[in-house]
Amino acid sequence: MPSVRVLKAGLSTTIQDLGRVGYLALGIPISGAMDPFSACVANWLVGNAKEQALLEMTYTGDTLEFLKPMQIALTGANLSPKLNGAQISNWESYAVQAGDILEFGQLVSGARAYLALSGGVQVPLVQGSRATYIRAKIGGFLGRTLQRGDEIFTLPSPPQQKRLLPKKHRPLYTKETSLPALLGTEAHYFSLQSVRRFFHSTYTITKRADRMGICLEGIALERRLLKELVSNPLVLGSVQVPNSGQPIVLMADRQTLGGYPKIATLLKESVVALAQMLPGHKVHFIPIKLEQAQERYKAFYENLARVQELLK
Repeated sequence: MPSVRVLKAGLSTTIQDLGRVGYLALGIPISGAMDPFSACVANWLVGNAKEQALLEMTYTGDTLEFLKPMQIALTGANLSPKLNGAQISNWESYAVQAGDILEFGQLVSGARAYLALSGGVQVPLVQGSRATYIRAKIGGFLGRTLQRGDEIFTLPSPPQQKRLLPKKHRPLYTKETSLPALLGTEAHYFSLQSVRRFFHSTYTITKRADRMGICLEGIALERRLLKELVSNPLVLGSVQVPNSGQPIVLMADRQTLGGYPKIATLLKESVVALAQMLPGHKVHFIPIKLEQAQERYKAFYENLARVQELLK
């Protein structure tokens, strides 16, 4: 028996988990939640393991009918959620019954909301993951966004328990932010002036912003070396600079190889913050050293572990 029915589809809602690890050599990106912090917390709020599949809603939410009792939790973007017409909050769990309706209104903050269902969303594993990769039409719900009439199944539910993440642990989403970044492996392809411009100017997120990459607009960066690069591996947060001189930050569904020089690489925390920003929002990049980046990477996961302990 299905657990949830889609009565009205949002702009772009997909099933995601923490990604498809181990297949980059085959040209298959990792995909997974654009904001893994919010995805993990949503699952913990309903008693799931962090790896369970859940819904990622971008910019707008769906209208959903629950078909059996379960717990739900929303994290990430505030899409003005209502349960049976009554406003509910992100970052806490709610018990729902068969026939209850969850719907969403105006986007208040953030860009992507995560809806966890107790037991986790059940769809076939593809290369060890339930994450949707739309360009290849694999994973998730038939490899696509959710549509009206779709029915979602969940796995057996763990014991239900009310949980709430204290406010001091919840991220704040702003229209302008600073993002720590490491100097890229191909920064020497750019003039020193361009490298300084990258780290000391403001960039605006353009409308070309999706799960593959987020295009930025600002002062064009000039290359010092014009020779062609051999395509080489890309990582989450790589900042490529194509011939236009405008940077592109590569996100969860990024291609596995690329031939544009990379001027910088964003830290994990920076990628998570960027995933919750909208076109028109502004970013600055802060240069940090490798040792600082390693400490901040460690701190990101230590904070996640503390949150997990709080929600047990």
